Amino acid sequence: MSAGVLLGIGLLGGVGALGRFLVDAAVSARAQGRFPWGTLAVNLSGAFVLGLLTGVSLRGDALVLAGGATLGSFTTFSTWMFEAQRLSEEGEPRAGAANVAASLAAGLGAVALGRLIGSHV
Repeated sequence: MSAGVLLGIGLLGGVGALGRFLVDAAVSARAQGRFPWGTLAVNLSGAFVLGLLTGVSLRGDALVLAGGATLGSFTTFSTWMFEAQRLSEEGEPRAGAANVAASLAAGLGAVALGRLIGSHV
């Protein structure tokens, strides 16, 4: 891997993390209740865009930079799991389970839709 790609990973990783923070904050500010709508929006949009990138057959360094660096730092598995566990710990096990189930089902749908759209571009 070249030095330029490594530098790009660092820079685009920062862009993705900042994007996650901004999207999560914007959605969470408008959402009602304790359900982690911001994290759900981040992860679903990231799954869709990653599906789109694979649908258009992005490969090599471009996929590493766009998919791995940018979207990898934008989406967040650890926060998703933490929030599901936190909901369960705080007496809302159904909300925690719904978070896991909805994220998985909608995430698979989002990536499939992105791939379908990307394959027709």
